[in-house]
Amino acid sequence: MALEDNTTTEHPTFVTHLECGYTGERLAADELHQLSPAGKPLLVRYDLDALGKAVSKEDLAGRSADFWRYREFLPVRKVENIVSLGEVMTPLMPLARSVPTGATVLVKDEGRLPTGSFKARGLALAVSMAKELGVTRAAMPTNGNAGAALAAYASKAGIETFVFCPDDTPAVNMSEIALQGAKLFRVNGLINDCGKIVGEGKEAMGWFDVSTLKEPYRIEGKKTMGLELAEQLGWRVPDVIFYPTGGGTGLIGMWKAFAELEAIGWIGAKRPRMVAVQAEGCAPIVRAWEAGERHAEPWVDAHTVASGIRVPAAIGDFLILDAVRQSDGFACAVSDDAIEQARADAAGQDGVLLCPEGAATLAAYKKALESGQVNLTDEVVLYNCGSGLKYPMPEAGTDIDRHQPIDYAAMK
Repeated sequence: MALEDNTTTEHPTFVTHLECGYTGERLAADELHQLSPAGKPLLVRYDLDALGKAVSKEDLAGRSADFWRYREFLPVRKVENIVSLGEVMTPLMPLARSVPTGATVLVKDEGRLPTGSFKARGLALAVSMAKELGVTRAAMPTNGNAGAALAAYASKAGIETFVFCPDDTPAVNMSEIALQGAKLFRVNGLINDCGKIVGEGKEAMGWFDVSTLKEPYRIEGKKTMGLELAEQLGWRVPDVIFYPTGGGTGLIGMWKAFAELEAIGWIGAKRPRMVAVQAEGCAPIVRAWEAGERHAEPWVDAHTVASGIRVPAAIGDFLILDAVRQSDGFACAVSDDAIEQARADAAGQDGVLLCPEGAATLAAYKKALESGQVNLTDEVVLYNCGSGLKYPMPEAGTDIDRHQPIDYAAMK
């Protein structure tokens, strides 16, 4: 990370207060918080008038191509508290052969970030703020990628970490978490069961709970996806965003980013239609959206190959559903078979290796196109939330005995 035009240790930030996302109650900034008094996620609020006067689009153009280029939009006050592992801007890659002819579909490939997933965005900010606010021990439940990001950033910051994951979490994620310095515990349950262990252990262990939306700053890191996307598109937004939704931090963060960008005059009132993508085996947000509810009941017997979106209950459910409805979007569930097929199509036809959660967005796009929920003329962005290399892939290849005559005709 470079801060080429900042010569002091003070980091330019415009945070005014924290706000309960449900009741609007204001809390002081610069203090350690978990949930609001109402038990709901906290949102960071800024003096947007001052922010808009302090930085311009042209200022950004001269900065390093990482998400710290948006530092005025972020809450870290002192440069020395920034914990960075090289958070590059991630590319937008067009799909061609794996989508219908005439479609405009771009994949935002978050697998290029440190630790191979978009969780690096949220945890870079959460750990930086934890460092700034004096946290020395942290814990979280994870389906894999968030735990890996916490382990990496916290190790760099000198913060001790405890990570709890379902015992069927992909092996590469568990090995990554342990290798990067966290104390890893495998739990015979789902992520909400792991979260219960973290919550119940706070008093005994004295750790700070970095669970999704149980602290205010992971949203701010994920918000950079929206800032970055708008800048990459020439300070405009696409027609539709398909987002793999478990805890939903990224969808909430992008929705917040677009509001802040409009407030300072960098984009107009247009918003992308936000589509929350889930798996048929774990679709609490889809069920709530279809029923017209603002809260989602926990999903029983959650199962899917896309482990990152296997989240039976999201504490920010109302924020996800608000964004979906306010944007005239929708929630969509896809089968594991459709996820696997989409993953094979993108890899084999466009050379884009999606993770299962990213493949779910491609499957959802195709499903929505068939149902008429989106049009072929829509400009669509799909979020691939992690590197496909971190997930199991099918066995492949044909054995050749080099000592025998090789039948080249059989290779055709």
